[in-house]
Order: sequence, then structure tokens, then C-alpha cells
Amino acid sequence: MSNSFQFLGPFKQILPLVGLPLKGAIAEEVLKATSDAGILVKNGWIAEVGDYKTLLPQAEKLQASHQPIIQDIVLLPGLVDAHTHICFAGNRASDYALRNTGKSYLDIAEAGGGIWHTVTETRKASREDLEYSLNKRVENHLKNGVTTIEVKSGYGLDLESELKMLRAIHSVNQKGIADLIPTCLAAHIVPKDFEGDATVYLHYITEKLLPILKREKLTNRIDIFIEQTAFGEKEATQFLNCAKQMGFQITVHADQFSVGGSAVAIEMGAQSADHLEASKTKEIEQLAASDTVAVVLPGASLGLGMPFAPARKLLDAGCCLAIASDWNPGSAPMGDLLTQAAVLGSYEKLSTPEVFTGLTFRAAHALGLEDRGRIQPGMLADLIGFPCEDYRDILYRQGNLKPELVWKNGVKI
Repeated sequence: MSNSFQFLGPFKQILPLVGLPLKGAIAEEVLKATSDAGILVKNGWIAEVGDYKTLLPQAEKLQASHQPIIQDIVLLPGLVDAHTHICFAGNRASDYALRNTGKSYLDIAEAGGGIWHTVTETRKASREDLEYSLNKRVENHLKNGVTTIEVKSGYGLDLESELKMLRAIHSVNQKGIADLIPTCLAAHIVPKDFEGDATVYLHYITEKLLPILKREKLTNRIDIFIEQTAFGEKEATQFLNCAKQMGFQITVHADQFSVGGSAVAIEMGAQSADHLEASKTKEIEQLAASDTVAVVLPGASLGLGMPFAPARKLLDAGCCLAIASDWNPGSAPMGDLLTQAAVLGSYEKLSTPEVFTGLTFRAAHALGLEDRGRIQPGMLADLIGFPCEDYRDILYRQGNLKPELVWKNGVKI
């Protein structure tokens, strides 16, 4: 393979996020920006980061392609959204309207809304329709600086429809620019048309679906929703143990409305426990003592009108905290990751580096990815540039300031 070099810059500021810890709180003053900097990229990977004028002669010697940036740009690593449900069909605006009149999540589900409505619409959709709508949402995320996106199934809930979803995700990932990380959430709820209880349904998934996922290499990640209206702790533990024995990585929807899920995630060595709105001191301390990433989802709190996950307490206890959008048609329809993170930071009193790390290398760690999320040699050249002079403007504008430049694998898009 021939070497292809690019030289990017000059940038008003670069936030490399180098030297910041994987776990725990980070003081505001720890965040350091590099001024008047440039980046040398080789075959899509960061080769050098440093003073623009110092690197320029090296770039010219390597015949690196270079079109100088003439406006003030603050550069961050590409954002990582570690929890989304953006492969779906249909619309649940009626659910949102009903919630705002005081109807509960359970009331709406019992009346024919909720997850089952999306399942019905997704089952009816063709794979081509799912690919088209998924690609549109991916493009929107990419435009807003999200270069790596986890995408769950879980709106099929039968063998044929779950495979349709995961094949659609795989196809969009192969054809598109952003990196999609597929996750199987067939254990979302027990489908209404399944003849059997939760244990029987999980056995059905294990025996019928998981082997096909392995054979077709559609995903190496398995998720389950542990909640009173979904799956219990005992049956979830058995299911996740089987998935681990088959070689899958695992993650858990945990502690959204009641506690118990995070304990299962920790016991099973899950990569992450996601939601955590109901987590209390005991759960927070257990997460901090584990290697499981705490993924908080402010979009779900905004969509449901409920309190945010205790992000401040999770960080102060020593957790690895990631911030994800939970973009889905029901409880988190906004999908704007940066806006949600900025609002969460305001309410939970998170420092700028705590928010930025939660959207970059800590979020990547929740997906088992250690090759992105920082601007340093050896990392993917996934980069986003904001039109401002000071990095603090980004969260100050609460999501209203969008990236003007986005690079994926060193390619400007």
C-alpha cells in the first residue's frame, strides 16, 4: 500500500484530550488546548500533531496534500455515540403528545403505543426501506460530528425481522462513511405474539438467532433490557452467560426505572451499563469499583420528562462515564448528541473535559474501541472542527454551534 499523506491546519486550537484519565472526575483547568497547530495524517491515521509552522516543512517534504484552513477552527476528536436505536420504521409522535398530557409509559404501551408500535411498523418495512431511513439518520449524525455510532436491533423481535434489521445495519455500514457498531437487542421485550414466557423467549433467541449472527458476522455485541416490564435479573444473567460462552461481548440496559440491571452488568463483566437514571449510592459505588462503563442517556430523560442519570455522583465515585443519545422513535426522539450533552452538563455540573471525554474516548471504550477519541499519533483521524476561537464556546452554545468541518479516516466529508 502506497503512503498517502495529508496535512491539516492551521487550527486556532486543538483539544487532543491526551493525558486525561479513563475513569473519574476531571477538573476544568486540566483541559489544555494546543494553539496554532497542525496534524499530519498518514493513510487515515494521525502521524504527527504539533506546531503548524514546525510541521509544514515536513509535510512539504512528504508531498502531503494540503489546503490551508483560513478561518478560526477549534478541533476535537470525532464524537462517539455509544447507544442508539436508529434502525426503525414508523413514528411515535402520538406517544410524546400523550406523555405530555400525563399518560405514563405503561399506559401508552397498554393502549397499543410504545415499543410494540415500532415493532409492528419495523416488521412491515422492507430491508431497503430500513437502509434508506437508517442512512438518513447516520448522515445527520455525521453532519453533527458523530463519526462512530452504535446501532441496536430490537424492533424486530422475531428471527426474520431481527435479521432484517441487522443485515440493514451491516449494509449501511459497508456502504457509508461513519463507523456503525451493530448490537443485537432482540432481548428488548417479550413480543406480544410469542407463545411463551420471558425464559422461553430468551432460549429461543439463544438457540435460533445467536448462531446465525455468528455465522454471518452481523454483530459481536448482545444487549438486554433488564426492567420490571422487560426481563428479570435471573433470566437475564442466564441469557448473558450463554451469549458470553458463545463469544459475544455484552452490554445491558440497566437501572432505567428500577435498580438491579447494573448489578447484573457488573457480575457478567459487561462493557457497559446504560441508562442508570434509577441508580443510587449502592449501584454507583459498585459501578465505580468495576470495569463496566457507565453510559448515561440524557436524550431519554428529555424525551420522557424524568430526572437525568446521576452523572456527577458517578464521576465523583470514580466511574468511567460516557454520554450517549439513546436516539430512538419513542423515548429519545431528538437525536442531537451534543445538545443533550451540553444540557446534561449544565444540570449535573459537569466540567468541560468531563463532557468532552464522555463523548469521545470514554464513549469509544464503552464499545471496546481504543483507536479513536483522542488526537494523537496512532489514532484514527476522525476529527471535527468548530467555527470559533475558544473551545469553551462549544458547550456554552448548548448544541447550537455545529461542526463546520468533519474528517473521517482523514477524509474531509
